[in-house]
Amino acid sequence: MTAVDGGSRRWGLAAMAGVLALVLGAVVLVQGRQLALSQQALRSGDGYSVTSLFQLEVETLRLRDQWRTVLEAGSPQALDSLRLRYEIWISRVDLARTPTLQSLMVDEQDYLAAVRQLAAFVEQADRVLAPGQTPDPTALQATFEQFNGLVVPVHGMSLAAAHRLAQRADDGNRALQQQSRLGVALSVFLFALCAVFAGLAMRQMRQLQQRRQTLEDLTRRLREARLEAEAASEAKSAFLANMSHEIRTPFQGLLGMLSLLRETGLSPRQAEQLRVATESADHLLAILNDILDMSQLEAGRLTLNPAPLQLRELLTQIDPLMRTQATAKSLSLYLDVAPDVPEWVVADATRLKQILFNLLSNAIKFSDRGSVALDVRCLPGPPEQLQFVVTDTGVGMDAQTVQGLFRRFAPGDATPRRRHAGSGLGLEISRNLARRMDGDIDVHSVPGEGSRFTLTLPLRRHDTPAESPPSAERSEQPLRSLSVLVAEDHPVNRQYLASLLETLHHRAHFVPDGQQAVQAVQRERYDLVLMDLHMPELDGIGATVAIRALPDPAAATVPIVALTADAFQDTRERCLLAGMNDFLTKPVSPQGLASALRRLFGRRPGDAAPPSAVRMAPLPLEADLIDHAAVQAALQGLSPERLASLIASFLDQGSQTVAHMRAAVRDGQPLELRVHAHTARGAALNLGLAALAQTAQALHEGAAHLPAHEVAHLVQRYEMQLARTRTAAREAGMLAGT
Repeated sequence: MTAVDGGSRRWGLAAMAGVLALVLGAVVLVQGRQLALSQQALRSGDGYSVTSLFQLEVETLRLRDQWRTVLEAGSPQALDSLRLRYEIWISRVDLARTPTLQSLMVDEQDYLAAVRQLAAFVEQADRVLAPGQTPDPTALQATFEQFNGLVVPVHGMSLAAAHRLAQRADDGNRALQQQSRLGVALSVFLFALCAVFAGLAMRQMRQLQQRRQTLEDLTRRLREARLEAEAASEAKSAFLANMSHEIRTPFQGLLGMLSLLRETGLSPRQAEQLRVATESADHLLAILNDILDMSQLEAGRLTLNPAPLQLRELLTQIDPLMRTQATAKSLSLYLDVAPDVPEWVVADATRLKQILFNLLSNAIKFSDRGSVALDVRCLPGPPEQLQFVVTDTGVGMDAQTVQGLFRRFAPGDATPRRRHAGSGLGLEISRNLARRMDGDIDVHSVPGEGSRFTLTLPLRRHDTPAESPPSAERSEQPLRSLSVLVAEDHPVNRQYLASLLETLHHRAHFVPDGQQAVQAVQRERYDLVLMDLHMPELDGIGATVAIRALPDPAAATVPIVALTADAFQDTRERCLLAGMNDFLTKPVSPQGLASALRRLFGRRPGDAAPPSAVRMAPLPLEADLIDHAAVQAALQGLSPERLASLIASFLDQGSQTVAHMRAAVRDGQPLELRVHAHTARGAALNLGLAALAQTAQALHEGAAHLPAHEVAHLVQRYEMQLARTRTAAREAGMLAGT
């Protein structure tokens, strides 16, 4: 049923309801009219008036008989009876002249004439029959004869009144019958309308029931479709993870072998061919990374990790990479930061660099002459904004190209020759990332003159940290030769890792699956295990769990680094929770592997412990949940209600603190972890929450040197203590409402 049909039917029902209301009102009026007529008939008194005339006629006959008796007997007693009877008759005469009777007989001339005769007779008889005197027999006889002449008019009055009363009763009955017929007709019509209305209402109810059933079916189908879509999304995520592994695994071997081949003696022609092959592989890897980023954005799984960062230092990391590309095309590259831009801001450094890399790379790619510039400036608020403007003197774009620039698979170069290749994903990913940071990217371009891309983000200032992370590259000593167990099922990757470890002066031992890796660490002592995640028999996660459960402490605490082509964040979290110490994404570069080894085995010159001492540090024994002495000290300056409010607020913010700590562990940011742990420790100590303060202290001290999985276990321990501390504080009456 269309919306127009539904609206017409609703208007029809409303009109019929209006007609029903009118008919019902008419029925009520008719019934009221009938009631009024009935009440009028009851109140009229016509019957009583006619009865009075009949009584007058009866009294007239009685008075006549009494008068005859007086005339025949002539006794004084008879005369007194005549006067009494006359008085009674006079009262009846008065009743014959009531307003009700006069209104009933208004058109009856005989009645009016009789009333006049009665009035004249009464005037004369009052003189003849006056009390206290003896009437003259002659006058008495004459008066009697005159009275005898009134019998017929009085009888006529009674008959006329009865006739008029009957006529009025007939008129009332006819009116009542007419009203009754009208009421019956209206009732029948009302019943018919009610029947029609009931039919339409039933039909409407059936339609509503059908529509409700349709909506329920639609809701059920939508629910099933949603579940299917979620299942498809999960399947797609699993598929992308598997495809990431399947594609990156050969890339591991390809890029690795190309990098090793570069170190051998090559002719100029071979070097050029190797360069082209390497650039092609890098281009394919960039496309793969874009596809994975887009899939995570679609699934809502791409998370941001804002943290304090030194903005100018981030730009110095971008400059050499972009300058190499610009120099290769004889372009000038300018990076300028306005003086009012703060030194430290809060942002996701990785994603910010990804956006700037993409914008600068596009500017260089689409420029054949001139320059490319990156200007960083602040915009006054509120709210304050941080603006990155990338300007080039390249080919520019027309309005149609600009309009479709941020659409998926819409390349900036849409010409048939496609001089500038690209997947068409980079700009869409960059804009999505910017919007997830509460910012945006705008573009202005003129064909033949160049383009200007503006990244605008909210400015979140951050005070300069009291301590800066030490430079590992400047303070570390060369590593000793390590014995490394590599669990890898792909033969090309095994060859590449063997060459890579040999170049770094380490000894490599290989097993093809996780089960043999568990057996190998039980047979021989290794300094490190490089564990591939996707292997037959037993995958890397299962192998790590099995190794951590070994009874031999030395074997159970061996450092394990994940090797995987699955670049999703939840994979990193699974690795850390399983007990792995670090995470390397394929293809593994020599620099990436060297950095991971330095993180695990490097040490500062003043450190006394040997590199092999970085192992599973035992967790400190848990202190009492509540330090009652500290609580009593706090109560000296705070009221119990204020202290309870502070404790409740601290515990309520605990889940957010845990989330920040986990993000810092996942992203390898020990400084950020130390900041959160230090803040939590100070607050917990002030409030007398001893166990939380102790765990936060352990996190603060171990953030920089403990293995990642140990730090993750400490964070998990802190989270468990939050719930237990809340229970203990409630039982101790330290929380509001307890």
